[in-house]
Amino acid sequence: MSLAPPLYGLMAEFDTPEAVLAAARRAYARGYRRMDAYTPFPVEGLSEAIGFQHTCLPLLVLIAGLVGAIVGFASQYYATVIDYPLNVGGRPLNSWPSYIPITFEVVILFAALTAVVGMIALNGLPMPYHPVFNVPAFSGASRDRFFLCIEATDPLFDREATQRFLEGLGPREVSEVEQ
Repeated sequence: MSLAPPLYGLMAEFDTPEAVLAAARRAYARGYRRMDAYTPFPVEGLSEAIGFQHTCLPLLVLIAGLVGAIVGFASQYYATVIDYPLNVGGRPLNSWPSYIPITFEVVILFAALTAVVGMIALNGLPMPYHPVFNVPAFSGASRDRFFLCIEATDPLFDREATQRFLEGLGPREVSEVEQ
């Protein structure tokens, strides 16, 4: 008795960006939610067609910027008022206008680092292996082919019904994607 590898999903191959966009819209209208599209260049409207939700990355960057502002200002306040107070020319110890440049730079540092690390983490990178690489025709995704993959974890996924649905979209080929 041979055990077949578990199925990741079904993938349809299309020749044009318009075809994959139309297929993604029909799949989303049919109720499929766990799907992804692979194209050699960005296709306008495709992310919305597959139901891509925006990430929380902008909120994370904002929070990191605010934390950076607090850290930058507080560290200068601590250094000039609490730890080593110097009265130079009669100015107040808490001369906050002089803190602005360094506080701004710390805001930028924290926000930029959070944006880079957050983007990498939220995209699931690094990902040296993905099941779609098991499909031989998928090598065309970086050249001139367009793919729509409906994952087996989708609540509406039924191997035969989903395959018939994908074949009805007019693809060049429908392939099984094994894990």
